[in-house]
Amino acid sequence: MFHLLLVIIYLAFISLGLPDSLLGSAWPTMYQEFSVPVSYAGGISMIIAVGTIVSSLQSDRLTRRFGTGKVTAVSVLMTAIALFGFSISHSYIALCLWAVPYGLGAGSVDASLNNYVALHYASRHMSWLHCMWGIGASVGPYIMGYALTNGQGWNMGYRYISILQIFLTAILLFSLPLWKREKEDCPAETGVQEEKKKPLTLREIIRIPGAKEVMAAFFCYCALEQTTALWASSYLVLRRGMSADTAAGYASMFFAGITIGRALSGFVTVRLNDTQMIRLGQAVALAGVLCLFLPFGNGSAIAGLVLIGLGCAPIYPSIIHATPKHFGADRSQAMIGVQMASAYVGTCLMPPLFGLIANHISASLLPVYLLAILAVMTVMHEKMLPKVK
Repeated sequence: MFHLLLVIIYLAFISLGLPDSLLGSAWPTMYQEFSVPVSYAGGISMIIAVGTIVSSLQSDRLTRRFGTGKVTAVSVLMTAIALFGFSISHSYIALCLWAVPYGLGAGSVDASLNNYVALHYASRHMSWLHCMWGIGASVGPYIMGYALTNGQGWNMGYRYISILQIFLTAILLFSLPLWKREKEDCPAETGVQEEKKKPLTLREIIRIPGAKEVMAAFFCYCALEQTTALWASSYLVLRRGMSADTAAGYASMFFAGITIGRALSGFVTVRLNDTQMIRLGQAVALAGVLCLFLPFGNGSAIAGLVLIGLGCAPIYPSIIHATPKHFGADRSQAMIGVQMASAYVGTCLMPPLFGLIANHISASLLPVYLLAILAVMTVMHEKMLPKVK
């Protein structure tokens, strides 16, 4: 039963990744259809991010009350409904409205599952869990590209993903007895829940040594990842002169880099600890950003996206997996919820900010923007380490 539940958790993270890259890959077509500026993609991503922030901050309370299984199933169902709403939308306002339930659903499942795996599984499983997210995020642009190249439109791309989410929701609902059985077999988790019945307040969490630094690091990580995810396709179109459908396929190389990197990270964690994995990822991401500066045509840009993905691969799961060790198992759900919220604040603010830069200055500034974010993330993580020892 233990291994079957792990498979279910992996499937849930595939479903979490499937829609994450759709907006970026479809936006070069969508903004022309709606006759809105290219920067308006940031508005939709901001609404989604606000929803995830709200639900992440409530994850500790919701998980204690309903359990990880029910929170996961309901959250995936919400995203399925929201994606179907995207598929029937014919205006920018409608997309903004459907972005609300999508964001609310994504935040709870992300925080709950991350904490569950951090408490009960080894670091390699955390890397492979986020590899599953990468699989979903890599498949998403291909599904959207299939819909676009076959004349079905971006609406059908969203509808295909919605149907897949509905199937995954059914699997999660049938798996609910496994979560109950697993809780009975894991007294450590029950002890944590009973020991700290009252959820920590945001003020209490921020006062924990190292909390502010890890929140800042998470802010920067998601800013780096989501800015690349949202604007890579537009960057290739506007700066490198690619067609929209070709750029959508090449932009997925970023997610392929994340997926491959996390698959490999699961094996590397046998030799390296979480801190070493994070530093390795930052170094590889730096190499990827520098590739975007090279004047060698599309090849250097694609190589840069792959390397940025490979560099991002170990950072997120390693910070999450280290949370119980750094801050205590009894506070891990609250800490991970706040970390997720900080990450989504980065998602909320930084990609739209670059949208304004691209709209009013130039999309060619993407490498400079990513380099600045990466530098701040590295500094914040290094400042956190002495405080959590």
